[in-house]
Amino acid sequence: MDDANLRNVALQSKAWPYEEARKLLKRWPEGKPDGAPMLFETGYGPSGLPHIGTFNEVLRTTFVRRAYEELTGGAATRLIAFSDDMDGLRKVPDNLPNGEMLSAHLGQPLTKIPDPFGTHDSFAAHNNAMLRHFLDRFGFDYEFLSATECYTGGRFDDVIRSVLANWDGVLGVMLPTLREERRLTYSPLLPISPSSGRVLQVPVQVEDAAAGTISFIDDDGARVTQSALGGRAKLQWKVDWAARWVALGVDYEMAGKDLIDSVTQSSKIARVFGGRPPEGFNYEMFLDERGEKISKSKGNGLSLEQWLRYGSEESLSFFIYREPRKAKSLHLGVIPRAVDEYLQFRGNYAAQPIEQKLGNPVHHIHAGKVPDSALPLTYGLLLNLASLPGCGDTDTAWKFVQRYAPGTSPETDPELDALIGLAVNYARDFVTPTLERRAPSEAEAAALRDLDQELAKLPAEADADAIQNLVFEVGKRHAFEPLRAWFQALYETLLGSSQGPRMGSFIALYGVDNSRRLIAEALATY
Repeated sequence: MDDANLRNVALQSKAWPYEEARKLLKRWPEGKPDGAPMLFETGYGPSGLPHIGTFNEVLRTTFVRRAYEELTGGAATRLIAFSDDMDGLRKVPDNLPNGEMLSAHLGQPLTKIPDPFGTHDSFAAHNNAMLRHFLDRFGFDYEFLSATECYTGGRFDDVIRSVLANWDGVLGVMLPTLREERRLTYSPLLPISPSSGRVLQVPVQVEDAAAGTISFIDDDGARVTQSALGGRAKLQWKVDWAARWVALGVDYEMAGKDLIDSVTQSSKIARVFGGRPPEGFNYEMFLDERGEKISKSKGNGLSLEQWLRYGSEESLSFFIYREPRKAKSLHLGVIPRAVDEYLQFRGNYAAQPIEQKLGNPVHHIHAGKVPDSALPLTYGLLLNLASLPGCGDTDTAWKFVQRYAPGTSPETDPELDALIGLAVNYARDFVTPTLERRAPSEAEAAALRDLDQELAKLPAEADADAIQNLVFEVGKRHAFEPLRAWFQALYETLLGSSQGPRMGSFIALYGVDNSRRLIAEALATY
């Protein structure tokens, strides 16, 4: 694909990563000063472990980053994964060991709290390590940055001085957004108590903005005057976000719809002390099967590990790419469709004109280097096979697949082997327990007998299309109205499900003789 042609088409593409990347072209029409890289950021709260939402935000940001690189012919970019590890621990998560020990450290910065797992120097160090392992596992290109290191190392000192110098301006943004009782104690800056080590939520008096000194009432009741620099204080949320953008020079950061107000307030605060808020957009939230917002505390979400037990990483990336501004249900039931749609879009890519290629999700998932291999079977078809008695293991499934697609093997076709394993897992855990074949009606039994006789006449080498035509003709001969009622009857009487695969492909995969045995079993119940 010619780079110049790609850039010209990308400049007009309606694919959302290009739309977002074009915001950065407008932000810096001549490029950043001194050739500085365009800086992308994602944030992470290390009081919990990385999860599918973490993957979602880093991946979507990466899509925009790649789109910008394509638009500019490879201009320099950086992605920072920022950990808010200086936050005070507000409550003890239910799913952690040593809860009593953690309770004794409530309010302290996460980097000062012992690791409840006993493997790292602090609770934050443990979870930061998990974040980095998580991001490395999926091959993300990023730079890790710790809030604690930024505060204690002096990287945020200048922006803290700006906050102190513009104290009233910052309060002018924040106070109107707070309840009356909160306004009485609100402070843009949270001092670290010299007596208890806690992050204090107390009123603060600015003593000397240039010197960075403040005063406040400490945990022990004493009035303390101390520096706010060098990690002896941290900024309040929203002020902290704005300060981070300014101190680091962030150009792009996206956030969930639940943070729209936070983005608005932080953007105003960044402008108060002469900064420029980044570009970005607000993505919609994932919903569970009941249409409720997924919440870590409720535990109603789908974990990354669950998805990857039943679907490929590429299928998850495909699901995340599509319609980021639309609320979508994220539950186990969406995995089969996502897997097959990913494979379908991938199969279409090579023959598409460049305009369609740049709008195809797989272009962004694979950074323009889309695999040109095609699989001989769909995930849905493999699910139906693996759901049948005696077929619920990969070795047996492979025997059927090799008859359907000669020359394939686990060794030569690792992607197909992985797909079979995922389908076997899903069928075993969710499909097989729900299947219940019903007896056919009189009309359906007559059609099944007819189909059995027609299948018996087929040559051994009959392909899926020939079988599909035969099934179709039998349905028409028996006057099913609408014709889809015939296929639904096949699904319900032979497979025990209200929906199913293309019957020609299924019979070709499962085998004519085996399929005739299914028909015989169904007729035996009539």
